Amino acid sequence: MRYVSPNLRLLFSPPLRPTLSVPLFISKPNPKPFSFSTILASSSSKRPRSFSNLSRRSNSTFKDRKGGGRDMTMEETTGQSKDSSSSFGLNKRRAEGRDKSDRPKKNPQLKERKLNPTNTIAYVQILGTGMDTQDTSPSVLLFFDKQRFIFNAGEGLQRFCTEHKVKLSKIDHIFLSRVCSETAGGLPGLLLTLAGMGEEGYSVKIWGPSDLNFLVGAMKSFIPHATMVHTQSFGQSPISDAAENVTAPIKASDPIVLVKDEVVKISAILLQPHCLQQSQIKPGEMSVLYICELPELMGKFDPKKAAALGLKAGPKYSELQHGKSVKSDRLDIMVHPADVMDPPVPGPIVILVDCPTESHLQELLSIECLNGYYTDVSSHLTESTKMVNCVIHLSPASVVSSPNYQKWMKKFGSAQHIMAGHGKKTLEVPILKSSARVTSRLNYLCPQFFPASGFLSLQHLNYSTSDDISSSEGPTLKICESIPAENLLKFTLRPYAQLGLDRSHIPTPMGQSQVVDELHLEIPEIADAAQHVREFWQELKESREVLPTSNDNGVMIEEPWLTEDTLPGCLENIRRDDLEIVLLGTGSSQPSKYRNVSSVYINLFSKGSLLLDCGEGTLGQLKRRYGVDGADKAIRNLKCVWISHIHADHHTGLARVLALRRGLLKGVPHEPLLVIGPRQLKRYLDAYQRLEDLDMQFLDCRSTTKASWDTFVRDGASNNDGSSPQSPRHSNAKNESMQEINQTLFAKGSRMQSYLWQPGSPVDHSAAYPFLKSLKKMLGEAGLEALISFPVVHCPQAFGIVLEAAERVNSVGKVIPGWKIVYSGDTRPCPELVDACRGATVLIHEATFEDGLVDEAIARNHSTTKEAIEVGNSAGAYRIVLTHFSQRYPKIPVFDETHMHKTCIAFDMMSINIADLPVLPKVLPYLKLLFRNEVAVDESDDILDALVL
Repeated sequence: MRYVSPNLRLLFSPPLRPTLSVPLFISKPNPKPFSFSTILASSSSKRPRSFSNLSRRSNSTFKDRKGGGRDMTMEETTGQSKDSSSSFGLNKRRAEGRDKSDRPKKNPQLKERKLNPTNTIAYVQILGTGMDTQDTSPSVLLFFDKQRFIFNAGEGLQRFCTEHKVKLSKIDHIFLSRVCSETAGGLPGLLLTLAGMGEEGYSVKIWGPSDLNFLVGAMKSFIPHATMVHTQSFGQSPISDAAENVTAPIKASDPIVLVKDEVVKISAILLQPHCLQQSQIKPGEMSVLYICELPELMGKFDPKKAAALGLKAGPKYSELQHGKSVKSDRLDIMVHPADVMDPPVPGPIVILVDCPTESHLQELLSIECLNGYYTDVSSHLTESTKMVNCVIHLSPASVVSSPNYQKWMKKFGSAQHIMAGHGKKTLEVPILKSSARVTSRLNYLCPQFFPASGFLSLQHLNYSTSDDISSSEGPTLKICESIPAENLLKFTLRPYAQLGLDRSHIPTPMGQSQVVDELHLEIPEIADAAQHVREFWQELKESREVLPTSNDNGVMIEEPWLTEDTLPGCLENIRRDDLEIVLLGTGSSQPSKYRNVSSVYINLFSKGSLLLDCGEGTLGQLKRRYGVDGADKAIRNLKCVWISHIHADHHTGLARVLALRRGLLKGVPHEPLLVIGPRQLKRYLDAYQRLEDLDMQFLDCRSTTKASWDTFVRDGASNNDGSSPQSPRHSNAKNESMQEINQTLFAKGSRMQSYLWQPGSPVDHSAAYPFLKSLKKMLGEAGLEALISFPVVHCPQAFGIVLEAAERVNSVGKVIPGWKIVYSGDTRPCPELVDACRGATVLIHEATFEDGLVDEAIARNHSTTKEAIEVGNSAGAYRIVLTHFSQRYPKIPVFDETHMHKTCIAFDMMSINIADLPVLPKVLPYLKLLFRNEVAVDESDDILDALVL
């Protein structure tokens, strides 16, 4: 037996294991009294926040918690599993799409501001640029005392602002420099968050070129129209009229004034590809240059000049300072403001330019209305010439480095140029420092499940400023003076005395060694713990030679803790390059500081990969895990994306992933990517493709249920004569098959009928046939035997998924069963899920709430930690991975250790290799040690800090 230090022996002593199984389904919530022993950080000297504080967000929803949820719109439904009779609580109205309690308010209001013309503070600031956002446009904040403006809202904006406490609720306007997934990927989530705030909800005014209409039209498929009533496009309007359109200019390059008040004037100049007629411009090709002009400041009043002109100190001084002329007290003259005031101070000017291609650059160089802003020696300066103080370039490095662009930059004379187009210098800097710090700590403790982040491999590189915009013309070209953008870099506009760059808010670099040193000081015994974790893998290697494997074709027994030394048959002689499960996002509802929203990456290595759900920021998470090049490779190798349901936290990262894949495979022979999801998702993707080609084909989840696959197989078997399944010969057979399906699982009156079919019409299996054929081929190439969707209880058309690997034959000819992964999506415990989980190698189950919040879990059709574990235990799953945690559990959730003998808690970037499954539950107590000093804090506090006034 290996040595365990005294510091660790007590902490890691195994908990008592249950001798009897507990009921799987709960018909009436009966939470246990709160006890500090249920908090994971019980070994900490710090006391966790009380239960009342942990659940205070839910108190506003459930006024009478003691009454077992009497105020909730909740019904209970009874279902029969295959081998038992059980009842479970659920919110039937929510499952059927009739629960409107969580929907945004009918008419979210624009915030009314009392403007401050003097504006003692004003600046522009870079939000979110770094190696993990290489394919998302940085956002730029224009800040005033009483107003906020944001330019571009790419994926991750909410999460970045939450971490750095940028108050999104004070944003009045969002301007898009282009309309695409790169610049607007974070917009749906931001709108939904703002709309759900306060009594009436909030909204912002969204501005963009005419392409904005296509985006608004697409978002209507899952975002209520009321949250988008304040969208305005400009330029020549396309066919769609989803957004209110501002009058188009006479010439496309003429400025369009969007905002003009006593604080700022914001104008837009449209950039289109050179030499293209308006009718030839495709959606997504229009770009925008924004000019932000602050009003001039009056000069300083000089009392000596006033006295010399015969004025006495008094009210006339004030009148002169407000621009009024007065009569001298001692002389027979009129005194004008110019006689006693210093010359006015010109208002600062900031230009934001997004010039995506060389063709746009040709148009940019020909824009005449910019001549009044050029101040270099070659320009014809006049009294009306305006001096630009700062130019922020969102243009890509390939365009910025061109000689013509460099010459154009020089026309602005002494203006400060900030290059925000993903320069190389930002590659080594993660934008989410808190999350990166947690990942580094996890990596130190258990590098097998928490590999080093992709960006760490780049930190030894040093880039100079010139590397960011190196010229293809060689060293002879003189590069215009500029600096690379950095997170939270400011350019101060007021007070005027501080005009210029402000680096004081830029986060300090953080290295792995610094994180580890801090960890050793905070938890001295962590070094011993890390050594013990490493020894698990040595023990695993030795145990593989003696541990028996089950001979039941991979079906687990109901009480696996009685024979835990038995490995499932599918793990016999398993290879590390067979399967890796990467938890990219493990939080719920909206991105937060430590957890992104739902996404699971199924890495099949040389056989490709799949994505199960694709919440906002999934692409950024891939980059954090694998690095820029590794993430690009992962996107190229995707075989399929599967989406569980239409809620925004599960699919709003999909458009960015699809758009990047299209770009990476441009010019390379390939098939469109298959996207499997609920019917509502198809409406969104079809509408979005009017804006941006996603290079995908869609298959309804209902076409991949077991009943649908059986129909497909029967049709294939009866199609040996070569006729098409759409031919009249097979139409009657198909109708009979569909009738058989409707009479079983989804028959009228069955418990799952309403949850699966509302809203939407019956699925057309004849139309799905070619896609199922392609899917079957893809599964074979990926070494998979089956991909089966099954209905779950959450919202209309919500699904879980089963992935089964094909059998394999070892070196002596023995047939080894394939592994089985089940992903629950969002759901209450239900018989369909239990049936799907039988014999699962890994069950990935949502555990949104702790055990004491059963009533809230029922009302929202989610699961508690204990319920998720009971589902896995009842079905005999070998390992259970819990995910989709509420924001009230920022780093590690609350759970009862006595039920965790084959379970582990998921973290973002957690990578579970199938060969390491026997070790998985053993790591959990050490994770508890790692977070022992963390107070259980509702992370919604941080989110509200970034949102609420």
